[in-house]
Amino acid sequence: MAEVLSDYVWPTAIIVGQSLLVMVLLLVTIAFLLLADRKIWAAVQMRRGPNVVGAFGLLQSFADFLKFVVKEVVIPAGADKAVFLLAPLLATVLALSAWAVIPFAEGWVVADINVGILYLLAISSLNVYSVIMGGWASNSKYPFLGALRSAAQMVSYEVSIGFVIITVLIAAGSLNLSDIVRAQESEWGLLGWFWLPLLPMFVVFFISALAETNRPPFDLPEAESELVAGYMVEYSSTPYLMFMLGEYVSIVMMCALGTTLFLGGWLAPAPFLDFIPGIFWFSAKVVLLFFMFAMVKAIVPRYRYDQLMRLGWKVFLPISLAMVVVTSGVLMALDRLPG
Repeated sequence: MAEVLSDYVWPTAIIVGQSLLVMVLLLVTIAFLLLADRKIWAAVQMRRGPNVVGAFGLLQSFADFLKFVVKEVVIPAGADKAVFLLAPLLATVLALSAWAVIPFAEGWVVADINVGILYLLAISSLNVYSVIMGGWASNSKYPFLGALRSAAQMVSYEVSIGFVIITVLIAAGSLNLSDIVRAQESEWGLLGWFWLPLLPMFVVFFISALAETNRPPFDLPEAESELVAGYMVEYSSTPYLMFMLGEYVSIVMMCALGTTLFLGGWLAPAPFLDFIPGIFWFSAKVVLLFFMFAMVKAIVPRYRYDQLMRLGWKVFLPISLAMVVVTSGVLMALDRLPG
């Protein structure tokens, strides 16, 4: 009996420990990436940015966290309290759950499942519910309208991201994220990664990820000049913090997914650099993509909602569909279709 229990207890304890380690490191990393986001934005506009709390402002994110935690949680009188509080919790939990299948290096993944891409698509689809729940439970027309608009935005660009992922799957021949990284390994280094042959899809993925995570120029949920901060207008204190934390976790996850699908994951950009640990290359690529996210925020003006929807349905959807057909045709003509 003891042997049977140990067979289950130890693997479970290891998985729980790995999950906690990933979550803690991720949250600390996001604290500094959030500071970097603000610093980059300030530098483009020739401002200093946060520079008071800690050396060079390094502790600013932790000070903001403390401020949110100690503030009073205000719940509107007519709100559905249970759903109102559940919505931000769901947003954060789903965003963190997506990281379970992201490979940080060879063998460095919490759950190396064969359908990792399907898992990520399912998690991103469920994220829409937290937005709708937050807007509806507030019992106010402005959050409700903002929730409907944000949900339509997320669903629209999930379609484009889905076809982009299908294109990569056709080229890699696997739903496993680690196998997708291995499929990009070649003697040509970074020239063998999928970003080069699938460059249009990489561009579509990058822009769609901006819209999916409500980043500028598609930050319509935070468009205070239009819908009073959208579905989060009635939120304050810790619930608001959890919404924003879930959003930033999703942003970094999109950077990690882009790194895995197009930039070779943990692979070195040149074979002679293989002696450097893969986790370094993975982290560097994620930071590079996050820097691109931050630069877009600083230099691109916000889209109108009709422009956002037109871009998703009339531009990205046809392009991504065409690329699926072209990629399949080229691989079939070259007799290189996986399997």
